[in-house]
Amino acid sequence: MNKKQELTPTSIITGIFLAIGFGGANAYLGLRVGMTVSASIPAAVLSMGIIRLLLKRNSILENNMVQTIGSAGESIAAGAIFTLPTLFMWAAEWNSEPPSLIEICLISLCGGVLGVAFMIPLRSVLISNPHENLPYPEGTACAEVLIAGEEKGTSASTVFKGLTLSAIYKVITDGLGIFPSQLHYEPKHFRGSGFGIDILPALTGVGYICGPKISSYMLGGGILSWLVLMPLLSFLGNDALNGMDSFKIWSSYIRYIGAGAVATGGIISLIKSLPLIVTTFSKAIKELNTDNTDKKDISLKIILPLILVLILIIWLVPFIPVTFIGAVIIALFGFFFATVSSRLVGLVGSSNNPVSGMTIATLLISAFILKASGYDARRGMIGAIAIGSVICIVVAIAGDTSQDLKTGDILGATPYKQQIGEFIGVAVSSLFIGAILYLLNKAWGYGTNELPAPQATLMKLVVEGVMGGSLPWSLVLIGAFIAVFIELIGIPVLPFCIGLYLPIHLSMGIMSGGLIRLWSEKKNIDSKTGILYSSGMIAGEGLIGILLAIFAIIPIGSSNIGDIINISESFSLGSIGGLIVFILLITSLIYTINKNTK
Repeated sequence: MNKKQELTPTSIITGIFLAIGFGGANAYLGLRVGMTVSASIPAAVLSMGIIRLLLKRNSILENNMVQTIGSAGESIAAGAIFTLPTLFMWAAEWNSEPPSLIEICLISLCGGVLGVAFMIPLRSVLISNPHENLPYPEGTACAEVLIAGEEKGTSASTVFKGLTLSAIYKVITDGLGIFPSQLHYEPKHFRGSGFGIDILPALTGVGYICGPKISSYMLGGGILSWLVLMPLLSFLGNDALNGMDSFKIWSSYIRYIGAGAVATGGIISLIKSLPLIVTTFSKAIKELNTDNTDKKDISLKIILPLILVLILIIWLVPFIPVTFIGAVIIALFGFFFATVSSRLVGLVGSSNNPVSGMTIATLLISAFILKASGYDARRGMIGAIAIGSVICIVVAIAGDTSQDLKTGDILGATPYKQQIGEFIGVAVSSLFIGAILYLLNKAWGYGTNELPAPQATLMKLVVEGVMGGSLPWSLVLIGAFIAVFIELIGIPVLPFCIGLYLPIHLSMGIMSGGLIRLWSEKKNIDSKTGILYSSGMIAGEGLIGILLAIFAIIPIGSSNIGDIINISESFSLGSIGGLIVFILLITSLIYTINKNTK
């Protein structure tokens, strides 16, 4: 095994392709269900499959570099889709031009580079310092996967199998339309209620990775909204409300209750982290003052001027709608929240990093400052979202960089080479994320059933509420106090509130994977195989989702390719057939888990 190969042309090119692929897949997933999944482990596994099996090379550090570059795409996507679709939704409402590709690229690039740059001085404080002893769960798990992969190549084949089956399934349901991807039912004698399930592979994969507890918390929130609050509103409401179906009640009322709950949940998570925030920030400042960093990182003589240049670019470049005040907010909040993110993911993992809470806090403060500074509503809202977008990407990338550097620390990688790899992944992903956002918006539009963009819609409501006073505050406050109640009784507030905010169909789909994970845990089956197969399922659906979006905008005569390939009017298995096929999909996951544990 040649451990010296690390930042090579092979690792860079392979990492770039994975960054684009996982960035696109996670963008689609996040716009559909409001959450993304870490790409580090599947990127590492695919790296081993490509480099070792196809290219006949064998370097664990080269594989590590591929996942370092590749996982950056997922983090850029996560930060971008939480905020930037808001600008597209406003453009549609105001009959104005959407954000340009240059604007999206610059916001993503500045946020991504700042996230890596802010994290670099923290590496010796948080990762290499033996006194900290932070576990960094995803980073440690990724290192274990790479070490185990030196023995056999079965892990990569597991991901590819999940990806292939998921891709075929997605083509059949949302491409050819042979059966619907959503099953829905409204009881006649339970007016206002509704329930159903999105029978999609990515949701099952997300549920398996999140586990039964998180999945059940999300479903609990969905039950409260769709089977308690909505029937109650319908029962107590006027004739106009009684005539609404469940989806209309959800969009008109529950969406605002859910927004208040998620925003409050995010802030509660942030407040609970304050002791860690203060400790970590003070240690980071002390480390910078003593300049006690080792020589394995990119020099602060390069990093500090780079940060200054980026802040000036954010302020002075006309394509970025951020003024001097906004640039100052980004500089202060950027380092502060990057420090918070790096420490938190080391303790509780990337999945529990309160990115939305930090973003909402930034949006609230930014919107209040811009409003107090005399900005009109429209300009202030755009400025606040631009500031929030940069910070959101900073937070997401800082957490991802921390996990990647922990993986490298375990494997003996060179930190400055990994940091260069992070910058490469950020740069490439930033170039493509704008095209992906444009493509998805043109194909289906944000805020629709196909792409509800739940996190971006939430950010939109928060900013509009501060700048324009257009929110139905009674509904928002109901959601806020539901979140407080959930926190007081000891239930994790964010998963429950996200379930309250999203349609129950998504939570039911996620619960299907959570139940399989529960079954495997009861049988004491190692979850590694299931996680790899689930990661492939998520990636397969996301990539085909991007492909179907391309088909939806390519015209052929008066139609488009997407309409032409859809054969649902001439042949369909119907809802029952779709449910049967979905059960077969679930069975494939169970079979794969069983087969690889014998």
